[in-house]
Amino acid sequence: MNVETVILDGERISLEPMQTDHVPALCEVGLDGELWKWTLSAVRDVKAMDDYVRSALDDQSTGICLPFITRDKTSGRIIGSTRFGNIDKPNRKTEIGWTWIAPECQRTAVNTEAKLLMLAHAFEIWKCIRVEFKTDALNERSRRAIARIGA
Repeated sequence: MNVETVILDGERISLEPMQTDHVPALCEVGLDGELWKWTLSAVRDVKAMDDYVRSALDDQSTGICLPFITRDKTSGRIIGSTRFGNIDKPNRKTEIGWTWIAPECQRTAVNTEAKLLMLAHAFEIWKCIRVEFKTDALNERSRRAIARIGA
């Protein structure tokens, strides 16, 4: 597995490498407390979003995650974030999770396309033998979204 930053480009969205300069745009769509209800993070202000992004980038520097921002290709607007996490190169496995999407973009093709792009990359490029979805057991909305894509 050669884990390096990459743009995953779809029809409606692109998943682009997360950077610290994305913080203001992420704040525009990501400070709704409901987005963070089932996570270990409490991202409710600019400082918390900055900490969230820096933590993801720190994990990326150690090789255990690859974080993305989700960009709507029609508007050019950043509408969320997702990542590969707990990357295990020797065993060729990873997790997909840490996903949040602006409320107005939920239950649209955004999440489906993001997961398709990530699964294709994990299995076709990285040659993973195992990819797991990560969500809280009590997060019914996320569990339904994962079920809608057949997982």
